[in-house]
Amino acid sequence: MELAVALVQLDATDDVAANIARAAARTDRAAADGARLVALPEYLHYRGGDDGFRASAADIPGALTAPFAAIARERDAWILLGSIAERSADPERPYNTSVVIAPTGEVAATYRKIHLFDVDVERGPADTESARVTAGAAATCVDIDGARVGLSVCYDLRFPELYRTLALAGAQVLTVPANFMERTGRDHWEVLLRARAIENGAWVLAPSQIFGPPRHPAFGRSMIIDPWGTVVAQAPDGVGVVAARIETDRVAAVRRQIPVLANRRPKAYRLG
Repeated sequence: MELAVALVQLDATDDVAANIARAAARTDRAAADGARLVALPEYLHYRGGDDGFRASAADIPGALTAPFAAIARERDAWILLGSIAERSADPERPYNTSVVIAPTGEVAATYRKIHLFDVDVERGPADTESARVTAGAAATCVDIDGARVGLSVCYDLRFPELYRTLALAGAQVLTVPANFMERTGRDHWEVLLRARAIENGAWVLAPSQIFGPPRHPAFGRSMIIDPWGTVVAQAPDGVGVVAARIETDRVAAVRRQIPVLANRRPKAYRLG
């Protein structure tokens, strides 16, 4: 089975209305050009101070998803909103939530980011995402036109056990919408994405932010990677769209050749 996909690379600011308008316009164009699944990056609606992020939070479905639901219906397309701020029980800490919108305009699935970016990189980014975000607690898969898709967000990429869990649940495609920092992205972004594809024999779709605040610029380089670990499409260093057709039959073929999921020995992994 073939699935036409497009990744939208954005440079979101602290202006929510402008960000949504720009993201929606590029989503509409990508869907009009034939993409069946259009995927956008993490924090697509807002990048700025913590107070602004908290203020941007909305219900799902709601104001942040409505423009994309309209596009999904009009273009008969699936849309992955990489992440938006979803209201939680704690107004100081919304969820960082990935949303899948079906061609009907309905929300087909949501995934709340599990692993929060609490790091301090020498000569690089320092952040405490947990100060403004409530962590999710459940892995999520969704079926898109017969393809099983496993959801994740940005920093999740460094936790291979999540992707193995998704693959064991049948995921053929792994989505990694991100706002990956430029300092770490230079050395880690492509390496980690290709590793997740190779070790699970799965397609990886990774739409990313680029540019952004001077102290925390994002790396960009949105990528589509096949189950063998080959980068089949990559965005240049700017705002735009990168597209490809992915063949989900490749997943079964690669997993037959290198059957890592079948050859696992979980009982032997216990120490002591």
